[in-house]
Amino acid sequence: MADFDALLRAAVTDLGGSERPGQHRMVAAVSLAAHAGRHLLVQAGTGTGKSLGYLVPALVHAVDNGTPVVVATATLALQGQIVERDLPQVASCLAGPLGRELTYAVWKGRRNYLCRNKLLGGYPSDEDTLLPAAAVAHPSSRLAAQVMRLREWAEHTQTGDRDDLVPGVSEPAWRQVSVSARECLGPRCPMAAECFVEMARNSARQSDVVVTNHAFLAVDAVEGRHLLPAHDLLIVDEAHELADRVTAAITDELGAAAVATVVRKVGRLAATDDLTAAVEQLDRVLSGLPHGRLDPLPEPLAVGLGVLRDAARAVLSGLNSASPAAGAAGKPVARSGADAGGNAEGGRAVARAAVEEVFDVAARLLQQRPLDVVWIGGDAASGSRVRVAPLSVSDLLRERLFADRTVVLTSATLELGGSFTAIAATLGLTGQDAPDWDGLDVGSPFDYRRQAIAYVAAQLPPPGRDGPSDQALDEIEALIRAAGGRTLGLFSSARAAVTAAQEMRRRLGGDLEILCQGEDQTATLVRRFARTPSTCLFGTLSLWQGVDVPGPSCQLVLIDRIPFPRPDDPLASARARAVTRSGGNGFMAVSATHAALRLAQGSGRLIRRGTDRGVVAILDPRMVTARYAGFLQASLPPFWPTTDRTVVLEALTRLATTAVDGGAAADDGGAAADRIGGVVSTGAPTPRAARSAVVRGSTWSTSQDEALTRAWSSGNDLTAIATRLDMDSDSVSVRARLLGLGAANPVDGDS
Repeated sequence: MADFDALLRAAVTDLGGSERPGQHRMVAAVSLAAHAGRHLLVQAGTGTGKSLGYLVPALVHAVDNGTPVVVATATLALQGQIVERDLPQVASCLAGPLGRELTYAVWKGRRNYLCRNKLLGGYPSDEDTLLPAAAVAHPSSRLAAQVMRLREWAEHTQTGDRDDLVPGVSEPAWRQVSVSARECLGPRCPMAAECFVEMARNSARQSDVVVTNHAFLAVDAVEGRHLLPAHDLLIVDEAHELADRVTAAITDELGAAAVATVVRKVGRLAATDDLTAAVEQLDRVLSGLPHGRLDPLPEPLAVGLGVLRDAARAVLSGLNSASPAAGAAGKPVARSGADAGGNAEGGRAVARAAVEEVFDVAARLLQQRPLDVVWIGGDAASGSRVRVAPLSVSDLLRERLFADRTVVLTSATLELGGSFTAIAATLGLTGQDAPDWDGLDVGSPFDYRRQAIAYVAAQLPPPGRDGPSDQALDEIEALIRAAGGRTLGLFSSARAAVTAAQEMRRRLGGDLEILCQGEDQTATLVRRFARTPSTCLFGTLSLWQGVDVPGPSCQLVLIDRIPFPRPDDPLASARARAVTRSGGNGFMAVSATHAALRLAQGSGRLIRRGTDRGVVAILDPRMVTARYAGFLQASLPPFWPTTDRTVVLEALTRLATTAVDGGAAADDGGAAADRIGGVVSTGAPTPRAARSAVVRGSTWSTSQDEALTRAWSSGNDLTAIATRLDMDSDSVSVRARLLGLGAANPVDGDS
């Protein structure tokens, strides 16, 4: 067996980083799981370097077994990070020890690639964009300009991958040059030999590591498509999201507006009178039904869905029997320009795909499967829609994901309430016939009790449904003023975030800038928040995870209330009732588990580096008074807990003071960087003999100086070096100049 410690040490050294015990434990555990064929859940806290912890054994396994290892991430963003940053570095430094070049590839859905056939007129224009030919010839609109830019890019791109187009384009523009899996002509396509998707996948099949995402994994394994290359080891990163991502991938909906769009797509290719009538009937039925769960289907809806299913079947029959140039009732259809001749088969493929989806969803709804949950939802803009989702995906995952391969699941938040059981249950790893698995928490390199306070505002009243109370707003104001801004506000609803933002702007005037999600692109808001420490950013769900703002810009994370699912959430309610009926505790299994995971993710936004300090403030007294409080508390990082408001305000004030002008002075001996107001100073400051300097509040050791010099000399960019050293970029840049290393290397994306 390979010497994994030596391989990891070589990789860390080559990358200019420092060894972390948790990383070594993770490498050993993943390699043992792969060798023994036992599933593994491994929690690796922020700062562990978990991507290296699984990529090293993954590459060794691929070399030893001659088959690819598949890595699945929750998002395309992390998928890109692994392929563009992590894998190139790890593969390069392990090529020598493993005796050959190591290869890797990304595997995405078809919609992520340019379609040559559509670009050359093999499909009709996307009717949803309503883009006239004149607009393409005279690109005065933003959409038309983007389409023209796509056409120019298509002439020289080697990959056709949407992620390679920088800056990107809007979704309507991209739809003009891409097709879905249902719409693809497959081997019949005249451009099949030059298909970007097939070229990418042929390359991936020969690779050592294939990186995909949870949504595609759901299509491949759960839906039984089997598109990914054969593999015996699957590594799921961000595994806490897997069940929700799989659920989303197999959730369907039908609405009159969407089906009317399908009718417009099909109108010139087949008779649609019956389908049009069915849409009108569905619209009338849905408009008369209240929002909420349907159990069973009301008879008018069942009748309407049956009419819609039968009409869709008839249209499909007409599409399949019509000649390439025939339209409604098999009669010839006159076409001109780009819509003539060449795109007839593409047009039928698009129409067939759209109608097949309507037929499949209507048929699924009418089956009324025992494990499906059906409800009415929607909004004023798009009207009411009937939705269907699985009650649970645990059985599907158990049967189709864990049966034929070894699966390693990793995340910074897999233990909830101090146990893996809650997450394991959602994945099908508990109960009768569950496969064997092991769980391991490799810890974090951070000293959470010394670096952060978990404050519960126990003096506040329990939160209501009408947004933040006056007392809660007073508390938010006091905390933000003490922190001097530097606040990430995580709210349970968009309305609560907007209310708090507006009130803080009124109260704080021009002293501090308050940003609110929805006022600009989220990524733009996060960048502004990170660059200006006196700024606050308020938002909801998407800010609870994935936001990485180390340093003094984020020293206070506000959570307005325990993030339980909404009481009227049909899926969560149905799941809780199902658990209760089977003899379990539905509230703890569903609502408390959901809240614990969100709290763990949200509070994890605070400490991102070893030098970070701050407070997580939860404005919900139930965190210390409710019967489930212990479970929620045990799900948080092990911060120093308190309900003492005075202590917290004093700590935030001292933090804000030391953060001004780059942090603590060098003659403070670095102590100010190692404590929060003396409240949690459980560790002594670094001895002076071990330091080479204190820069912007960060203590630098001789070994860190050596690592910085090596990485800088190797041409690594500033962001990558800061990440490896667990330092903020400004501190690294200043220290580099003090060491005489020259001007700063460019940050990612600047060159």
